[in-house]
Amino acid sequence: MREMNHDRQEHAMRNAQSGLRGGRALRVVGWNALLLFAAAALIAAAGEAWFRLTKPFMDSSYQMEFTSNIGRHNKPNTEFRYTNQTDYWVVSRVNSLGFLDREPPSPERAAASCHVSVIGDSFVEAREVPIDRKFQVRLEQLAAAALPRLDVTVSAFGGTGSGQIQQLPFYDEYARRLRPKLVVLVFFTNDFHDNSLILQTLYNRNNPPCPPSWEFSAARLPDGTMELRPPPPPCPPPDADTPGPEPPEINRIPLLTRPARNVSWFAKWLNVKLLMPLHVSNNAMRVVSWLEWTSRNPAYSAYFEGWSPAADGPDTDVLMLMFARKDLPPVFEDALDYTVFALEQFKQRADRDGAKLVILASHGVKIHGIRAFERLSAMAAALDIPVIDHADYILRQGAELTDAQWRHDHHWNDDGHRWAAEALLEWLQENQEVCGGGAP
Repeated sequence: MREMNHDRQEHAMRNAQSGLRGGRALRVVGWNALLLFAAAALIAAAGEAWFRLTKPFMDSSYQMEFTSNIGRHNKPNTEFRYTNQTDYWVVSRVNSLGFLDREPPSPERAAASCHVSVIGDSFVEAREVPIDRKFQVRLEQLAAAALPRLDVTVSAFGGTGSGQIQQLPFYDEYARRLRPKLVVLVFFTNDFHDNSLILQTLYNRNNPPCPPSWEFSAARLPDGTMELRPPPPPCPPPDADTPGPEPPEINRIPLLTRPARNVSWFAKWLNVKLLMPLHVSNNAMRVVSWLEWTSRNPAYSAYFEGWSPAADGPDTDVLMLMFARKDLPPVFEDALDYTVFALEQFKQRADRDGAKLVILASHGVKIHGIRAFERLSAMAAALDIPVIDHADYILRQGAELTDAQWRHDHHWNDDGHRWAAEALLEWLQENQEVCGGGAP
């Protein structure tokens, strides 16, 4: 009996010791979890405090309006705040014409100088840098030092998301009034597809033939000629019964939800800095999914003959990369035709007004493929439009092409703007007759 009691006591002691060890383990796990949570909360609090103390804002804000002569346009004389929440935080002032530039010189002052009008898309609007560091301001400063007798003045007319067709009103309504001696078209690879009504609307995930309601476009007439068309009325809301592409499988992150990003500046930064590759991948899947569905739609399949977007894999640059291929589906050949039409329109206007027209090919044209640059060069040569090679100038400085852009954004950084200004100054030094000046 004593032995049985002894065994029971030992068993109870072992159970008690086991329970103590289990309790200690749970307490250790609990304390470690609490410490990890406290450390994470401390890091989040420190990060939040640092961002709020060192960054002016974490959300872009600006005002747009619809104008009959331009379409969608910045509201004049308003503040423009822009950030990608990791590379730049820029506050600019929209000028009285609705562009992110200084006030242009008076028509009298411009006519008395060698005025340069720079026209383009987001690379010219350049939301990512302060106005005093933009390409056009740098060019004016460089020319004042290197070519003072030419009296160079520069103004810029840029609209994000536009191609040369949508930029024609920039010249007709604004730049022409300044009687420029030199008109510079800044060209990026996406201009090819922005000049195509179908590709532009597809990229914005609208149903062709309903384009964005704020942009000019061009259309081919039955006789094969083309004509410009003003901004159309807004598209009707989509029909619920209209078939669309199946939504792709999207990777989801349970943390950093939209409510958290709406409240926390630190969460906004983490969302961009750490999760950007995932978001880019998701967006690429959506773009390619939409294009794939459209390419199989009987209403549009003829435009995409011989091409399956999905076969190339998800890529947000899928439309730009196409222009580096040797053989193109009809819709891309059509986009090249519309680009030629737009350049012809600019050349006719420049010749009529006694201005010299040149193209500054942004560094990214060659990044997307040498054949894209060759196509642009061939178009320009046929129209006797010189092409200034931004990429070539950068490489001659011993830099890489990607050194001209932001880490998380393909637009020009400070160096990209500086190199663009220097490349154009180099061309201007060799062609001073454009300003009415002969060889020095």
